[in-house]
Amino acid sequence: MTETLITASQVITGPHGAHIEDGAVLVRGDRIAAVGPREHIERLAPEGIPTTDVPQGTLLPGLIDSHVHLTLDGGNNPIETAQQTGDEDLLAGMAERAQQLLYSGVTTVRDLADRNGLAIRLRDAITNETLRGPRILSSATALTSPGGHLHFFGGEVAGEDAIRTMVRRNAGLGADVIKVMGTGGGMTKGGPAIWQNQFTEDELSIVVDEAGRHGLPVAVHAHGTDGIAAAVRAGVSTIEHCTWMTEGGDFDLREDLAAQIKAQGIYVCTATSPNWRGFAERVGAERAEYLFSSMRWMADLGVPMIAGTDAGVTRATFDKLVNTLEFYEYLGIANAKILDMATADAAQALGLTDTGQLAEGQRADLIAVDGDPLSSLGALRNIRLVVAGGKTVLS
Repeated sequence: MTETLITASQVITGPHGAHIEDGAVLVRGDRIAAVGPREHIERLAPEGIPTTDVPQGTLLPGLIDSHVHLTLDGGNNPIETAQQTGDEDLLAGMAERAQQLLYSGVTTVRDLADRNGLAIRLRDAITNETLRGPRILSSATALTSPGGHLHFFGGEVAGEDAIRTMVRRNAGLGADVIKVMGTGGGMTKGGPAIWQNQFTEDELSIVVDEAGRHGLPVAVHAHGTDGIAAAVRAGVSTIEHCTWMTEGGDFDLREDLAAQIKAQGIYVCTATSPNWRGFAERVGAERAEYLFSSMRWMADLGVPMIAGTDAGVTRATFDKLVNTLEFYEYLGIANAKILDMATADAAQALGLTDTGQLAEGQRADLIAVDGDPLSSLGALRNIRLVVAGGKTVLS
């Protein structure tokens, strides 16, 4: 069984910025065998094992991007490009994008809406070590209303029987999570407006019930406040975007509903594009601040939030999670909490018990960077080492 010793001036072990100065991690196979002060871990390590030292750097858990779309390429017309690309060519592009994520320090991703189970094929190829990439949690095909958001991926359903059949189909393919488009989306031409409900509360409850029969969580895409309310009452696991929109582009911020989200342990993934600064430049600083205000409001209320990039949609590339993390810094969230949103908190939200922290017995998902991300998130761009499932993929 392969063993590796990794040392650094700082090791961030878990939530709340917990860290060890002059620390080390011993990796054995695909697991972390020990974590602690350098001198102690060096004594535990067998003599002569491969060692990597990052003398002015930080070791921390591998990052988790909780909202990506590997079927989309992040270009100017990702929907059109995907529709014009056959499955095998599309799968090849997805594999390249998965590697981009991995080399940028992302060791786990949640893919929320694919076509024909391609993300599951990619997930299994990575698991079997046929391809290199992060661990993938896949929703397979997202449920949507007839003509609804991303309907062209094949997830149109209407009525209880169709909803249950689609959930069972996704579960049978091996989905890790069920995704449902609770409201419209801006990228689907001719579909419901972004703030409009696509499913009733009763229909979302059917999704949750059927998913629960297969032991699967439910992630709901919800921009509109009415859609958010329906998702909360239905008991979903995560709410994606959660922008609190109403007709006309205004916001309906409801503290009682935010309190319910917190009380029910529902996590919000804002899925903020890495290109958020470019968006702000296009619409102007004042307008951007208004459009970002609902996110700041949730952060101030302490609504549980996790990090996601929506990578794949227009101008949202797959190697810029750090840009999205800096958006949370812009909202006023402390760096230690932001790191939690992309590690320990994300793992908990996604139902993963073996990653998100550096501790004995955890899956060996970790990265090394030059600098200190607790002081500057920009340090996360200075990747020195990526280990995923015990395999060194970048050094």
